[in-house]
Amino acid sequence: MVLLTLCFTTGFAQEEQDTIHYHKIYYLGGTGLSFPMGKTNNVFTTKLFSGSMGLDISLKDSRYFLTPTLYLLTYGYNQQRPDPDYNYMVQNGRANFYMLSLAAGRRRQFKRLNTFVYLGPAIGLVSEPRGELVGQVLKMDNKYSVSVAGKMGVGADYKFPGFFIGAELGYLQHFRQIEGNPVQFLTLMVGLKSDITSLSEKVSHAIGLDNYID
Repeated sequence: MVLLTLCFTTGFAQEEQDTIHYHKIYYLGGTGLSFPMGKTNNVFTTKLFSGSMGLDISLKDSRYFLTPTLYLLTYGYNQQRPDPDYNYMVQNGRANFYMLSLAAGRRRQFKRLNTFVYLGPAIGLVSEPRGELVGQVLKMDNKYSVSVAGKMGVGADYKFPGFFIGAELGYLQHFRQIEGNPVQFLTLMVGLKSDITSLSEKVSHAIGLDNYID
């Protein structure tokens, strides 16, 4: 977390003109892994695979961007505390996090290579497995809850004709405990970025909006 903060505050001291992202909107799609950190390992373990999808929306100064992103994170799950609504505890189960991050960031362009950092809040739904014995049948269920978190990260992408290939290392800190343990994850995503500006312009025109006037 300290490393990511330092990158965010000092890694972009020099000013450079961005010629790739000017008035652009990109779609991001990635897949990767999410690693529990610290005491979070008491409850969660890494599973294959997690994923992400979102947008890269350039602001008026294209060095700055907004990136609303949905993360679908999957983990192994070991229940630590009895749940009064269920008569069995779950080991080696599966938990899912559906987190929407609303982050802002800054990037630098080095010809076709771009580096970036971002920071912002996140909110989402957590699905925890539960088990209950009904007669001779073990019935599996899911317990759902809402979680608020903070998301920050660093990454880079490289532009090929028609698309980008990129990677991102992120840190996700939840502001609540699960099974009595703090919840923090390190996410690693690799994926593609593609230009959807023309589609966005068509939608804006269809609904009577024009976001592309200088």
